[in-house]
Amino acid sequence: MSTLALRAFALLRIVVGLLFATHGSQKLFGWPGTPSGEPLPPLIVAAGVIELGCGLLLTFGLFGRAAAFLASGTMAVAYFMGHASGGWNPVVNRGETAVVYCFYFLYVSAYGSGIWSVDAWRSRRNAGVLS
Repeated sequence: MSTLALRAFALLRIVVGLLFATHGSQKLFGWPGTPSGEPLPPLIVAAGVIELGCGLLLTFGLFGRAAAFLASGTMAVAYFMGHASGGWNPVVNRGETAVVYCFYFLYVSAYGSGIWSVDAWRSRRNAGVLS
């Protein structure tokens, strides 16, 4: 991969991680947005914890493969539980964001965190210790 592509992937990982974390903070804390004041169902709270936690892990590139795999599964569940009942087409059932997140995170779980990540720093540090 070229240096430009590696940097673009790192920026993509950071931005998508922050956006995903924002979904979780909105569910858990009402930010950004307005808190509903209503108690959330346990499944939504669990989704919020996963979104916030995995989003931050991916932003920093820490345990990126595992965080991305968990986030991908969460988005698959979100799609099939929250959107698929509205028809097969994600544009019509408003599930395109869940599908994009799901497949993006699946890619990251296979590829890893890439450059500008704690995972890369730990890998370089461990390679120096072992050699």
